[in-house]
Amino acid sequence: MFELPPRAEYFGPDHETLRRSVRDFVAREITPHAAAWDEAGSFPRDLYTKAGAIGLLGIGYPEALGGTPADIFFTIAAAEELARAGSGGVQASLGSHHIALPPLVAQGRPDLVARVVPEVLAGRQIAALAITEPGGGSDVAALRCAALRSADGSHYVVNGEKTFITSGMRADWLTVAVRTDPSNKGPGGVSLLLVPGDTPGLQRTLLAKTGWWASDTAHLRFDGCRVPASHLIGDDGGGFKAIMHNFNHERLMMAAMACSYAQVCTEEAADWARERRTFGAALSERQVIRHKLVDMVGRVETARALVYDLAYRLQHRLGDPAALVARTCMAKVVATQAFQYCADQAVQILGGMGYMRGTRSERLYREVKVMVIGGGSEEIMKDLAARQLGL
Repeated sequence: MFELPPRAEYFGPDHETLRRSVRDFVAREITPHAAAWDEAGSFPRDLYTKAGAIGLLGIGYPEALGGTPADIFFTIAAAEELARAGSGGVQASLGSHHIALPPLVAQGRPDLVARVVPEVLAGRQIAALAITEPGGGSDVAALRCAALRSADGSHYVVNGEKTFITSGMRADWLTVAVRTDPSNKGPGGVSLLLVPGDTPGLQRTLLAKTGWWASDTAHLRFDGCRVPASHLIGDDGGGFKAIMHNFNHERLMMAAMACSYAQVCTEEAADWARERRTFGAALSERQVIRHKLVDMVGRVETARALVYDLAYRLQHRLGDPAALVARTCMAKVVATQAFQYCADQAVQILGGMGYMRGTRSERLYREVKVMVIGGGSEEIMKDLAARQLGL
């Protein structure tokens, strides 16, 4: 089995203990079912509670809230092992709280944090982030979903739409980007609001996708939804900065996941090449195939080196903040390009079998585009990096 060794300069014994634990969980609870869950378009809700029971959902969160404080490399190790199942849909939905909860933990009212976060980290409830709207994605400052104070000031009344929302159908809690100041059309008018999933007036529609079939992705419509004013996260008009900080972490994790998906494709292609015989010899004996595999390994290693270096710089706060944003953008671009290349080459090496549903490479080949687009498209990432670097 092709395997890239862990980097000792980044991962210590405790990281590797976690890695083994998550690897065992994935091999037992996810990998055997990934293909069936993809076909079913969903996975059992009790997977959340199983993941919560081993502490998987709480990595990086305060112990007082049911989490386990951890550095960036614990989070990366867990994400890499979850990716081994080769199901981005399962991983995306199981981890949707990682983009929904951080603003709440950092800026939410203590009573609201205590009410929501422990339940989500235990897997008893599900949290999702709702930013993207039908009229735009990465241009957060231009969002239109409105949340206006009621006459008595006790509630926000939410009207508008969100789309492409991961875990949007199941979520018990939605961290929603809203415009609380209609007179301010820029970032200063944007706030974050925690919306209960059972709020009257909230309508959810399941969306069909090219990939990530096991992940429910929803279109949300808010029609006069009354949300308690105490559910405002942070300051009124202070949501844009929190969203941008959230995006940077999401992009780092997407880059780490892309590297691992690329490795999964490379492993499956290498195993197939050793077993498959053509014209009396194994595919792996053909120079053209060996060269493809070397190119795949090289791209995985290159992308992962960039991701690990970035994570180290972020963890130790090394470098200018603008340069770190630029590196984050570049890491996502390089890693998703590596994933795209490896998925394509793996399907090519597997030949007809690579076109059949059930292989990890076929599933990941369908999923690769969401990684290139989601969290900020490749084009936007390059443009943002250029601006941060003064190019």
